[in-house]
Amino acid sequence: MKEYLFKLTEKVRDYECDLQGVVNNANYQHYMEHTRHEFLESLGENFGDMHDNGLDAFVSRVEISYKTSLRSGDHYISCLNMYKKGVKLAFEQDIYRKSDGALAAKGTVESVLVENGKLTRGEYFDEIIKRMNIK
Repeated sequence: MKEYLFKLTEKVRDYECDLQGVVNNANYQHYMEHTRHEFLESLGENFGDMHDNGLDAFVSRVEISYKTSLRSGDHYISCLNMYKKGVKLAFEQDIYRKSDGALAAKGTVESVLVENGKLTRGEYFDEIIKRMNIK
């Protein structure tokens, strides 16, 4: 497994699986979103507080490749790295099955920031990156 800025270990729940007994494709996006929220929480940020302060982060693009299916009861590790891409903050996110390290899904999620209803140049993202000492 390569190096990541943040990792989160979770467990697949029964209701996340489809008729074939594997995690439904849409749930991988949920896993990735939850990981991004937990990552921001680890930095002392909170989406509710951001919204109350007039800042809203929106997903502008998602691309996910599915590699190996997860099943009910599997533990997985959801990992992320991030970088600035113009005004966007891009997250590279990978999900691995914990038991054998198999890559289950690989994705890129791009976010933009709106302040008081207007698209920003991502200055808030710059502050996050600066705090983490990321290039």
